[in-house]
Amino acid sequence: MGILLIIFGAVMVWFNISYSPTKTAFKTDIKALTAENKLDTDGEVFSEEEFAHLPDAIRKYIKNSGYIGTPKMSYIKMEYRDVAFKQGRNGPDLKIDYTQYNFAAQPSRMAFIDSSMFGIPFEGYDYYQNGTGGMKGVLAKSVTLFDQTGEDMDKACLATYLSESLFAPTMLLEDYISFEEISDYEVRATITYGGQTASGIFTFNDRYEMVSFVTNDRAVTNTDGTMEYIPWSALCSEYKVSEQGIKQPSKLQAVWNYPDGDFIYFDGEISSISYGY
Repeated sequence: MGILLIIFGAVMVWFNISYSPTKTAFKTDIKALTAENKLDTDGEVFSEEEFAHLPDAIRKYIKNSGYIGTPKMSYIKMEYRDVAFKQGRNGPDLKIDYTQYNFAAQPSRMAFIDSSMFGIPFEGYDYYQNGTGGMKGVLAKSVTLFDQTGEDMDKACLATYLSESLFAPTMLLEDYISFEEISDYEVRATITYGGQTASGIFTFNDRYEMVSFVTNDRAVTNTDGTMEYIPWSALCSEYKVSEQGIKQPSKLQAVWNYPDGDFIYFDGEISSISYGY
């Protein structure tokens, strides 16, 4: 019994100390990217002329959001707290904290999930860098539950990066993204990088707030491990003006649009948005 108590105590200490191999890997990658994946835009600010070649809805979004005259960013950091999250339609309901970085010079996206399952730490690491994407889930800081990679994951990560490109407009000026006007309030965007291409449609409301992005280029992993391409949507709402004078969404939902009904698996409020230059 004494040995069991010692083991139990050691496990609980391990669960509660701040050190985590997955979190350490995330922080190490972010440190490297913030140093290396930078745009040569020191001191430059956005001008209307730079966006003149883009569809009217994009130009109005940029202007109405307040980006004109603000510094050009190399990356964006977004944080969510207490997100309602589900790992699959039959998965458990979780509350997660979610921290992500998106970089502009070369498309890169890193996101860390911090949560628990039945009192045991659960961590996730979504990554896309150098054309390679993946999604890893770790239980108890050491047991890998899943580690998904491959061409389908590369494309899915590229589509996700595209869906968030309007939050850091320097990405819109890079040659890896192109746009096609569909209507006054709809724009098709296409991103090509690392041998992969993904596209989707941005939709704006009459205030030219981006309210949705829909793509067919993300595959969902089924319970049997197979991948299936299902329409995927990112929904933005409840726009607010930040201290920097930029109007940004405060709520985001990620949705799989199954034929038999929508499945919202990520439903969160953005707690902070910041930029690196």
